[in-house]
Amino acid sequence: MPEAGVRSHAERIQAALQDGAAVRSTIAASWRRSALLYGLDPAARAARQALAAAELGRDREAMGPLLALAGPVMDRLFQAVGGIGCCVVLTNERGVLVERRGAGGEDRQFRDWGLWTGTVWSEAREGTNAIGTCLAEGRPLTVHRDQHFHARNARLSCTTAPVYDHEGRLAAALDVSSCRADLTEGATALIAAAVTEAARRIEERCFREAFPRARIVLADDRAAGALLAIDADDLVVGASRAARQALGITAARLSRPLPAADVLGLPGAEAGPPALAQAERGALQRALARAGGNVSAAAEALGISRATLHRKLRRLGLRGG
Repeated sequence: MPEAGVRSHAERIQAALQDGAAVRSTIAASWRRSALLYGLDPAARAARQALAAAELGRDREAMGPLLALAGPVMDRLFQAVGGIGCCVVLTNERGVLVERRGAGGEDRQFRDWGLWTGTVWSEAREGTNAIGTCLAEGRPLTVHRDQHFHARNARLSCTTAPVYDHEGRLAAALDVSSCRADLTEGATALIAAAVTEAARRIEERCFREAFPRARIVLADDRAAGALLAIDADDLVVGASRAARQALGITAARLSRPLPAADVLGLPGAEAGPPALAQAERGALQRALARAGGNVSAAAEALGISRATLHRKLRRLGLRGG
């Protein structure tokens, strides 16, 4: 950016910081943090922080399982947006860029702009930017061109969504950045929807990987990504961040046995004798169905004797066959 443009950009930010109403906006609030909390200068031309290869390797190793699960999702996202001058990047929770997808013909441009593995895009280092500000606020957002705090980043248009792990902790940020000056508002909106959906898919893959033996259910169809992991005893053993928020599930509640019926408000949540009988009936019926009606095979699967199973079937009015 020419020197005059840099000065104009810095002056605009200073004016916004002095306007109390403007600071209430998300971008201006981030500008305020950048200037007052982090002591950054919008006109600064200092080199971006980049990790040494060894340190980047340690960060990638720490994210190993998540990187493996995110890879196919990043590939699909790049197939959707790569043709319109965009790259796809993934950072860790500190804003370190650990993985990227990009077209070879645009790599030099993106590398010059810092969208390369090892570069640090935290808000504390780069001021207002989609990656760092998303991580600071824990929610998806777009930072378009001169909304960036640093004038040197004002040619970028970036959209980022946070990625939370299976325990609801902020683990990463997924970003699509464009180098095109003619990116339309409509295209930006489509990119934002695609990035948010891709981040949600990564979270779901991580959640399922964390609870491979549990039944995964959607806890609330009004809250995207609200997943519960339920074990064979119908106890909740895991909840995604969206499920925790939607259902008021705390870490303390999950540390104790938590019946799924209580969380989901299902009939029989007051686990009295009728509910227990119904649960037992369901377990026996499922075992018989899986065994094709063979009582001996069902009894073996349940870990009880054939005679015991016959007594339970008679008591509950069920039949094998």
